[in-house]
Amino acid sequence: MSETLIVPKHIGLILDGNRRWARENGLSTLEGHRIGYHHLKDIVREAINVGVEYVSAYIFSIENWNRTKAEVKYLMEHALIFLTSDVAELNREGVRVVWLGTKERLSSRLLEAIDKAEESTRHNTKGTLGICFNYTGKQEIVDAAKQLIDTGVKSDQLTLETFERALYAPDVPPIDLLIRTSGEQRLSGFMLWRAAYAELLFVDKHWPEFEKADLHAAIEEYAARERRHGA
Repeated sequence: MSETLIVPKHIGLILDGNRRWARENGLSTLEGHRIGYHHLKDIVREAINVGVEYVSAYIFSIENWNRTKAEVKYLMEHALIFLTSDVAELNREGVRVVWLGTKERLSSRLLEAIDKAEESTRHNTKGTLGICFNYTGKQEIVDAAKQLIDTGVKSDQLTLETFERALYAPDVPPIDLLIRTSGEQRLSGFMLWRAAYAELLFVDKHWPEFEKADLHAAIEEYAARERRHGA
């Protein structure tokens, strides 16, 4: 990748297609999720190595609670593994982890793992991984509004900047490039506020098939676009 290439500061990832990839390869749905979780670490590492400062990944949406009990249980178990062993590896490489989502319905073990992951990586500066777990963009906006009301912010004090400071992990900037795998062309509630001016890229490959070369191609596509922000 060219050193002069314009690299997005923040990439958002919608990790779609784990189940479809598993079916197409004669594997169980749960095995697809397992491989997808571990694949995320490699893509995050590569993105940060080429200069991306923030990577946010849509791992578990609030709507995902509607899946079978067995699948939800498996996703929770692998989230716990990711937040311990995989985050420990990223921590050694200097990557900071922040969590974006609501705490409702999450187990005490998972909440403890989230807190430890954030605390242990708090001072890392190589790059930031935003874990969007138990998340939807609409709920984030509602929770921000509740926080502002609870802290007594008056309507004449409310600005875009004030509202942004009430979002989950408010230091995470707007998304520059949003990538969704598996051919679906919708946001599914992902970072609705931060994605307002994101460049959108929909990739036909399922998430476990999305390789480093695909990431490089996505960044090159981003660099070739003219970003006008409404101008």
